[in-house]
Amino acid sequence: MNKTNYSPVTEFVFLGLSTSRPVQHLLLAFSMAFYITIVLGNLFIVFMVIFDPHLHSPMYFLLANLSFIDLSFSTLTVPKMICDLYSGHKTISFQGCVIQIFVLHVLGGSEMVLLVAMALDRYVAICKPLHYLTVMSPRMCILLLSGAWAIRLIHSVAQLASVVHLSFCGPNEIDSFYCDLPWFIKLACTDTHRMEFMVTANSGFISTGTFFLLIVSYIFILVTVWNHSSGGLSKALSTLSAHITVVVLFFGPCIFVYVWPFPTVPVDKFLAILDFMITPILNPIIYTLRNKDMKMAMRRLSI
Repeated sequence: MNKTNYSPVTEFVFLGLSTSRPVQHLLLAFSMAFYITIVLGNLFIVFMVIFDPHLHSPMYFLLANLSFIDLSFSTLTVPKMICDLYSGHKTISFQGCVIQIFVLHVLGGSEMVLLVAMALDRYVAICKPLHYLTVMSPRMCILLLSGAWAIRLIHSVAQLASVVHLSFCGPNEIDSFYCDLPWFIKLACTDTHRMEFMVTANSGFISTGTFFLLIVSYIFILVTVWNHSSGGLSKALSTLSAHITVVVLFFGPCIFVYVWPFPTVPVDKFLAILDFMITPILNPIIYTLRNKDMKMAMRRLSI
């Protein structure tokens, strides 16, 4: 068709999770309750790590940053979804959609790198305990955190620079509650098969590769501990189980969204709920209720 017959797209319309008003009211209540819990739970961890001297260690430094990213990740999409469910006006400007995609990939990528840093921290703590304070020095922690943000910032800029030049002159409905590259690209007025492959290669393969790297690293840690002392295997498994749970919950929906060969299946937007609302709640629960140091810090706080 002749693109001159169309006006440039200035906003996108979210189709959301459901068109039923009763279901939307249920989702509104559900989202508000979960978002308040996300804010309180993750801020609690951040402030505990900052103000409790007993938690001034590399592990909890990385954990506090994970909570900050989880909180930011949810804040990027959930308040907008709550407003849309309340008002029924589910639109976002073109510029707002681009900004949301950019920040989404910066935060998501930073969390990937941060989870790798946390795996490194556990490897050194369990397999090389005598060198832990030397290897995981404050300088190393700052470098790991800075590297996580810098790598993903550069990657996100490069990825977004390759798609913002696309022309949008027709459909503007996004079958989700937030903007992301797979849906954004499909609305372009040009052939996007090559661009879709690039997105899969960049985000899908990186997510899948990082996930398997983390799982292999945890298996390596457990095998190393088992070879040195079978009695320490249960303790190491108990320590790593929280990390493995967080990795599976975070990477599962990411891999599905970017690698699943049938993107029209609506289950992907429901899986996104895991990343934006469920995982950010489970992280504080996993790292506080199952962590001896955090429970001691809560007792000291209550005295």
